[in-house]
Amino acid sequence: MRHNLLDTHTLIWFLNGSDELSSIAKQTIEAEYVTNFVSIASLWEMAVKIGLGKLKLQAPFNEINKQITLNGFEMLPITFEDTLTVSDLPFNHRDPFDRIIIAQAITNNLSIISKDKVFSSYEAKIIW
Repeated sequence: MRHNLLDTHTLIWFLNGSDELSSIAKQTIEAEYVTNFVSIASLWEMAVKIGLGKLKLQAPFNEINKQITLNGFEMLPITFEDTLTVSDLPFNHRDPFDRIIIAQAITNNLSIISKDKVFSSYEAKIIW
């Protein structure tokens, strides 16, 4: 069984049915016998960007948990082990939300579904 972690933009594009999502990413998310995780860090990032007026979603943000559940995704909490991994990461990526997503992928042995090319400079497997 495969285990994936959706980057924030991947989650947004998937839920919105956006053409910006690569066909490989979409097929990987929709594949049978796969578990897709959404980091609580992604929801935090989305909330911040909505509050700043930098992000608009097709559905209200208060329905995001319902959308995650309906798509069969699982929420991934941030653990102390994840923060330890973050503290050891090189600063190839400076975005704190992306750094915790990278750390969670490493800690939990998950593939990250992301378009972000900087992610490939870390030990995590990237799918796009």
